[in-house]
Amino acid sequence: MVDDPYSFGQIAAANALSDIYAMGAAPLTALNLVSFPIHKLDKSILLEILRGGREKINEAGAVLLGGHSIDDPEPKYGLAVTGLIHPDKILTNRDAQDGDYLILTKPLGIGIITTGIKQGIVSQTEENEAVEIMAMLNKEASRLALLVGVNACTDVTGFGLLGHLHEMMKASGLHAEIYTESIPVVDTVWKCLEKGTVPGGTMANLAYLGENVRSYCSENWKLILGDAQTSGGLLFAVPEQRKEELIRKLNQYHPYSRIVGRVYRGEAGKISIYQKNLTP
Repeated sequence: MVDDPYSFGQIAAANALSDIYAMGAAPLTALNLVSFPIHKLDKSILLEILRGGREKINEAGAVLLGGHSIDDPEPKYGLAVTGLIHPDKILTNRDAQDGDYLILTKPLGIGIITTGIKQGIVSQTEENEAVEIMAMLNKEASRLALLVGVNACTDVTGFGLLGHLHEMMKASGLHAEIYTESIPVVDTVWKCLEKGTVPGGTMANLAYLGENVRSYCSENWKLILGDAQTSGGLLFAVPEQRKEELIRKLNQYHPYSRIVGRVYRGEAGKISIYQKNLTP
């Protein structure tokens, strides 16, 4: 995703820990999983990757137990993470309810921007902003969701907002509406789109969703909503009476948090996109 090995380690660790947070759990242990061309790249690069990952593990309050590594032509790094949660408090993606509001905690467009980084059209300042967003843990968002009470949760990663929302709606037997003018977006994404920078994973997401998405928006907005994210935010389905409290608490830690849509009875798994604000 990025050239800097320390940032790469932070992002990979935050991405792995997110699966635990998406279920409302607290990370407990982590194991490093490493593939590295030990005879081709300097060991200092691997050290920086592991240092970045270790800092995120510490921030999460988990314990690093060790890890596994192999000699491989392409560098890879991730974590196997375990967590703890009371069995009656597990968050899933299948319990959204008719009338729920959808809240997203991180901005979209990361996949498009990281493709722009590879193509050399993103400035260092813009890259730093994207790295900061990807490296941010979903720790506080998960804690606050349990505190306030949400009906369903998923993290937004490789399948994009549309893909993960589709899974949530299909599992819950409901239909979703999302409103583009309410969606948080990293500003750099617009520059990248002007230059035609779109990752293959984003196009694959939109092709897979096909007729499950009815769009009444621009093509650029559709690309953003289907964009493949790395270490994205959490997406909550929350009852109407709790949405304002959750947003207020979230914004203390996740300033990009927004109410982005609503859930209704309808065709299970279907999503309608409207290019307008959620409220007039």
